[in-house]
Amino acid sequence: MRKWLLSLLALVAISGASLTSVNHGTSAFAASKSKLTGKVLAVGSTALQPLAEQIGERFSSAHPAVQVTVQGGGSGAGLTQVQAGSVQVGNSDVFAEEKDGIDASVLVDHKVAVVGIAPVVNSDVSVRSLTKSQLKDIFTGKVTNWNQVGGKDEKIVLINRAAGSGTRAVFEKAVLGDATAATAQEQDSNGTVQKIISTTPGSISYLAFGYIKGQTGLRALKLKKIAPTAKNVRTNKWPIWGYEHMYTRGKAKGATKAFISYFHKKSVKGIIRQLGYIPLSNMKVTKDADGVVTTK
Repeated sequence: MRKWLLSLLALVAISGASLTSVNHGTSAFAASKSKLTGKVLAVGSTALQPLAEQIGERFSSAHPAVQVTVQGGGSGAGLTQVQAGSVQVGNSDVFAEEKDGIDASVLVDHKVAVVGIAPVVNSDVSVRSLTKSQLKDIFTGKVTNWNQVGGKDEKIVLINRAAGSGTRAVFEKAVLGDATAATAQEQDSNGTVQKIISTTPGSISYLAFGYIKGQTGLRALKLKKIAPTAKNVRTNKWPIWGYEHMYTRGKAKGATKAFISYFHKKSVKGIIRQLGYIPLSNMKVTKDADGVVTTK
C-alpha cells in the first residue's frame, strides 16, 4: 500500500512538472507570436527616463524582436538628435516650439504623460513652505540666507539644472517668468541633483515628482502651503508641471509607433502613477506651448 501511494505521489509530481513546462512554453510561444521587429532609440529628458525604461521593458517582453534603448542627456539633446534623424524618439519635458534651433514643423509630438516638478531642499532646512515670490527671489539670487524667508541662519546653496534641461525650462517658466536665474552650480540630470541635495546642508533645487518619493535626506517644499501632489497638478492648483513628450521626425512608424502607443494602454496606467507621473486622461486642464492653461 505504501509503495503504491509513493508511486502515485511521484506520478502527480511528474504530471505537475510537465504541466508547468507546457505553461511556460505556451507563454513563450505567445510572446514570440509578435511579428514586430526593429530598433527604437529614445534619448533626452531624464525626467521621463524612468518611465520610458519601465515601459520599454514591458514592451520588449511583448515584442522580443524589438530592441528598445532609453538614454538621458536632457530634453535639448533629445530634440536635437531626433531632428537630425540620429534617434527614433526625442524625449522632452517641453514643447519643441520652446527650444531654440529646433524646427518644430518637421517633428510630430506624442504626449505620453504629465510630470509634476517641485522645489526640494536638504532635510536640515527648517522652511516647509514658500510663496512663489520667495522662491523666485531665491533662484534669482535676491535671497541668499534661509533666515530671510523664515528659516534658520544658514546660507542657501543653489543647485540648478543645465541650460538644455527641460525640467529647468518648465520650472523657470512657472516660477521665474522672464527673470534671469542666478549663477549657480549646474547638473545634467534629476538623479545627480537628487544625490547632491540629499547630502548638502542648506541646498535647494527642483526635481520631477518621481525623484522625490521615498527619498531620504531631502524634502519637497510647498507653495503657499499647497503640496506638490498629483491631485493638485491635475487641476493646476500646483502650477509647476509639464507634459512628457516623445517626438518623432515625421509620423511614427513600425516599432517606434507601437512603442509610443504602448504608453496609452490601460495596463500601464498603474506604472505611470506608481513612478510619480500623471496619466493624460486624469488631467482636468490642458496647457499649450505658451503656458496658457485651459479647463477641459
